[in-house]
Amino acid sequence: MLKVDQIMDILELKNQGHSLRAISEMTGHSRNTVKKVLEEKRPTQKSRKGRETKLEPYKAHLKQRYEEHGLSAVRLHQEIREQGYDGSIDAVRRYLHQFRREARRRQKVTVRFETGPGKQAQADWAYCGKIDDGVRRIGLYVFVMVMGYSRKLFVHFTTSMKMASLLRCHQLAFEYFGGWPENILYDNMKQVRVSRSKWNEQFLDFANHHGFTPKTHLPYRPRTKGKVERAVDYVKDNFLKGRTYSSLDELNALALHWLELTANARVHATTKEVPSERFTQELEKLTPVAAAPVYDFVAPVGRTVSWESTVCFRGSRYSVPPAYAGETVSVVSQGGTVIVKSGDMIIAEHVEAVRPGQSIMDKEHIADVWKLVEEQTKLPDGRSFEPIHQPQVQRVSLSIFDEVRS
Repeated sequence: MLKVDQIMDILELKNQGHSLRAISEMTGHSRNTVKKVLEEKRPTQKSRKGRETKLEPYKAHLKQRYEEHGLSAVRLHQEIREQGYDGSIDAVRRYLHQFRREARRRQKVTVRFETGPGKQAQADWAYCGKIDDGVRRIGLYVFVMVMGYSRKLFVHFTTSMKMASLLRCHQLAFEYFGGWPENILYDNMKQVRVSRSKWNEQFLDFANHHGFTPKTHLPYRPRTKGKVERAVDYVKDNFLKGRTYSSLDELNALALHWLELTANARVHATTKEVPSERFTQELEKLTPVAAAPVYDFVAPVGRTVSWESTVCFRGSRYSVPPAYAGETVSVVSQGGTVIVKSGDMIIAEHVEAVRPGQSIMDKEHIADVWKLVEEQTKLPDGRSFEPIHQPQVQRVSLSIFDEVRS
């Protein structure tokens, strides 16, 4: 038996123009129950109007404030009380309920986006608890990549989510699939996109090297990469849960075995086909692994700029602008070029030394150092310090001391 306020909610939603199905979703009642209430139209319009009178003048304010800021019923109840409302907070909650349900419904509704063979893959990280590395317990992560058309899956477990691990996982995935698609979709991880307007330069260089286009889902819309998110859940439930292993290498060996015999050999729930069989249509559309040389990635290292305005890297010294003396910078070698960065800004680039012990200097850096030294050694009147001439010291023959002693 529905309460009076529940019946009122259904009738109010109907007056707002919602369909039978929408009202059922918003209130949680079955469609038959909603239909029965609407047919009986109880309580009467008169009694319903009497109950709505107190809140009616404030509904526009409540709707606007909730939609703009998502304020709670408690907060909104306080606001309208200051405006003269003397009704209960329960009436406010009932009124806001319809907007909450509608917001949840819109957030969850997703149009499944299917891509053609070789067009797209989706990739993601997931935390999988702890693993014993022989010394201590450390974090365990799984990298998952799924081909959009065939749903063929690749997984690799790591103990790091840093750039070196991410790129290595991509390389292993490309080897496993035999190539890479036109674009790969990610979430907004910092290894891929630093901000909404800026990509991670290192990852972008990796993508350009292979010729695929990285993409990220819209903010707050992770469901746009639902294929890989469902794949992550599948890996955790079907492979990882309850499985024992003694090392990371053993876990990855077990994962490859599981991929071949289970994950990519089953009939997929969406495509109704076996991923490994459907992948035969996709493989010929991928850019083959042999199309690009192996990407050589060296992780940047931190260095402190000396007061001589240089940094040491692999046994050689490289100049930087003197303005960065004493600061910590990052140094990396890419394709025979040593790149020095302060934050995200490149402050120096040099051809890498051919052997340790060399000093690679930029003429502009040296000129700036000398200019700075000159400014620091000027007298108040603008003149530079003159070198101090030491007076000549008279040399005395040692024979004099011999004569004194005698």
